[in-house]
Amino acid sequence: MNVQFKKGVLELCVLVLLDKQDRYGYELVQKISEQIDVSEGSAYPLLRRLTKEGYFTTYLKESTEGPPRKYYKLADSGRTYLHELLQEWKEFSNGVNQLIKEGVKDD
Repeated sequence: MNVQFKKGVLELCVLVLLDKQDRYGYELVQKISEQIDVSEGSAYPLLRRLTKEGYFTTYLKESTEGPPRKYYKLADSGRTYLHELLQEWKEFSNGVNQLIKEGVKDD
């Protein structure tokens, strides 16, 4: 898949997943990777930035499989931002789909 496509949609995917439940970083990467091939190297800087911008809070939770894990929790400001992004995504994807429909010729 085109790298630019992935970069643009990764933020939305992370926010959508955290809207449903708190998750730790690797879990987010695994869940997104079920649909879109992403690397931890692209997800963690995004998580740090969104946390710094106040869209997430974090907390540590004990793990049975090693050290405590850092969980990300969507803040109210993150939920507002998510809804804004979802609206933008709908408008954007509708526009792209319309252009594709107009551009593709029936054979």
